[in-house]
Amino acid sequence: MAQKSTTAKHTLVSDPQLAQLLKSYEDGLRAMQEHKYDKAKTLLQKVVAGTNRELADRASVHMNACNQQLERGATQFKTSEEHYDFVVSLINLGDYVSAREHLDRLSKQVPKADYVAYGLAALDCLTGHVEDSLKNLARAISLNPTLRFQARNDSDFQNLSEDPRFTELLYPDPGADEALPSEEGVEEIG
Repeated sequence: MAQKSTTAKHTLVSDPQLAQLLKSYEDGLRAMQEHKYDKAKTLLQKVVAGTNRELADRASVHMNACNQQLERGATQFKTSEEHYDFVVSLINLGDYVSAREHLDRLSKQVPKADYVAYGLAALDCLTGHVEDSLKNLARAISLNPTLRFQARNDSDFQNLSEDPRFTELLYPDPGADEALPSEEGVEEIG
């Protein structure tokens, strides 16, 4: 009896097509455990399309679970502002990965929205991406200068409070905006 199961295991491993299906199945289950349902679904679809019926049936059950999770997770928003409010709640819960995914979607939907640039700046700061945070904050302030005042009191930016570039963004030199005198009408000396 022991000899027979060893041979069966050896046969499973020696079949490269079945080995690939098993790997896809295992990777799909791992992705489900990590709540990466899109990735899991793709991997499990390969198994369902494979030649091993027993494995395909099992993968089909897991794929249905992925579909249910994806439907549950597909929240519909009436406006981009409502979507942004949802992002803020994700940030407040500490779900930075999901918040980033939603902000990336929002930045494609409304690329000139100051609040999206501001949200990216806050998230970048919270996740330690200082350079990106400063860049996004500068963009947000250029779109809506009043955000400068909001950022001054926003605890999400406390990691930047000692950075002189952050201070320059929030407290600009009043004379920096004045244009230099034009050179027209100035006579050359000499």
